[in-house]
Amino acid sequence: MPQLYLDEYASHLAGRRVAIACREGILRDHLREIIADCKFLGRMGIQTSLLHNLPKRFSNQKVERELEKKLTTTSHIRIPPEADFYREALDAADPVDKLIFLERRPLINSQGLKINTLTTRRARETLAEFGELIANVNFRDAMKLICEKIEAGQLERVHILPAGRDTIKHELFTLEGSGTMIANNFAEVFRPVAGDEEVAVVARILAMYRRAGYLRPRDREYVGQHRQRFFVTAIDGIVVGCVEQKIIDRQTVELAALAISTRFRNQRIGVFTVNSFISTMAAQGYSRFISLTRNPRLAELFLQLCFSRQSPAEYRQRQEESPGVSMYVRDLRQSG
Repeated sequence: MPQLYLDEYASHLAGRRVAIACREGILRDHLREIIADCKFLGRMGIQTSLLHNLPKRFSNQKVERELEKKLTTTSHIRIPPEADFYREALDAADPVDKLIFLERRPLINSQGLKINTLTTRRARETLAEFGELIANVNFRDAMKLICEKIEAGQLERVHILPAGRDTIKHELFTLEGSGTMIANNFAEVFRPVAGDEEVAVVARILAMYRRAGYLRPRDREYVGQHRQRFFVTAIDGIVVGCVEQKIIDRQTVELAALAISTRFRNQRIGVFTVNSFISTMAAQGYSRFISLTRNPRLAELFLQLCFSRQSPAEYRQRQEESPGVSMYVRDLRQSG
């Protein structure tokens, strides 16, 4: 079960509007789940709109009555069945902060893995690479419209989720999400960890990497006890990455516990976090940076950022604490 961060996420969504768009078949098949998620958002102080294309016929009267009875605070928008559902949903009159499309399946890449986050540029590249993997043929064209709307500044965030129990709740209130988010306005902020709530989020991110075998155990108690050493990268005020500062000597500091939420991998959040850490530490007088990792993603990142794989004699003691783990070193004096 994904960890919900209700207070942290709700504070950024309260008073804003989230629109949920689902076609007739999906609405019928997942009516209870959709109603439950809309009511949950309402309890969190989030305004909701529900867009659907249910035809006005006798067989749908029961569904409509249930929607009207149970979603009294939700704005209901009917799209004509004969219209282009996705275009109409994207052109809907209500201004929204997030537009969610509920689909049968998640968006996946060529390896069959769920796509977590995309910029519009990457979304276009994704369509070119494996657009044939999108089960709903009409949605391939919708992806192009989504990109145009975001690039024109008419929408900020669009989410594509597989319909199901708690899928909207998990998309908006967990680190991992349940579907794909498309946006261009990822504004990163690098700063020290703040408060017990962020300590819990950092511990959760680190736990993901620990389970993968890339990090030593650092539980919530550890992060709390050493919070003065932890820095975070936040997007929309929500922590998505972290790094621990370990002082080696007067000139050297270690980037430890470097981890990025799985949702924001491949969005250059790691580059931002490492560069921001280096700038912050350099301002404090440190000129040499080391990190030890067996994570191939981080190894590639360090090489990209002018680190070199080596194990200098002066750091032998630190290397012996992590036998068999590669060390990466960057000296600002040598790299200019």
